[in-house]
Amino acid sequence: MEPQSVIVAYLHTPKEKFWGVLLALNQTGMTLRGLDLATFDDWTRQVARGDEPAIGLTTTFFPISRVEKLILDETTGSALSFSDQFFQRVGRSVREYLEL
Repeated sequence: MEPQSVIVAYLHTPKEKFWGVLLALNQTGMTLRGLDLATFDDWTRQVARGDEPAIGLTTTFFPISRVEKLILDETTGSALSFSDQFFQRVGRSVREYLEL
């Protein structure tokens, strides 16, 4: 995985899933610009409506000891990636929205 990849990060202690853009990954940890996956639908609806941000992306460092696995956010068959879901709802790509 390269910086600027859109990923889903599975974390433990506590168990969490984060979605976002990978900014850095090394032996000490990873830095992600994203949000808790549980808030993804609410966030995309907010962006699509142009509402004042109540939920937003944050830049967060996670120590490598918390990282269980990283998965590229990719569409597989009829299961749309979160990035593609964002595009369908908002009309812009995630990278365009984040000005990457």
